[in-house]
Amino acid sequence: MTLFAPLYALHVLAAVVWVGGMFFAWMVLRPAAVATLQAPERLRLWAEVFRRFFQWVWTAVVALPLSGIGMWHLSFGALQGAPRYVHVMTGLYLVMLALFLRLQLLQLPALKRAIEVQDWPAGGAMLGKIRKLVGLNLLLGLSVVALASARPLF
Repeated sequence: MTLFAPLYALHVLAAVVWVGGMFFAWMVLRPAAVATLQAPERLRLWAEVFRRFFQWVWTAVVALPLSGIGMWHLSFGALQGAPRYVHVMTGLYLVMLALFLRLQLLQLPALKRAIEVQDWPAGGAMLGKIRKLVGLNLLLGLSVVALASARPLF
């Protein structure tokens, strides 16, 4: 087995954790929470979900570039040797990372503050902003997955 195989497996698993987690949160958890929980419980649930999920996202945020750069080097050598889809995926990763950092460093602390002071309207407004960023990141992540799956076409 070459070094490429474990790098590829790590890369795919990290993408599945990040993108799959966002898909689950957006498509399954959010509608269930809205249907069954009042605002205070729903906001507390999301704060705890984000705390746990973001630990895994941080793992993915580190694993993706490490495994990606390793595969890039093994497959194409220099940066200019890589096909266009690799450059596009790298750019989309950087956009996803920036959105995640905004959410993690700015919006999540604001949500936690609103919960601490029991300002449910402010918490709900912040959760709405977080939902939009997660939705955008989900679309970007699904685009990266589709691009990676269609790479022989490029």
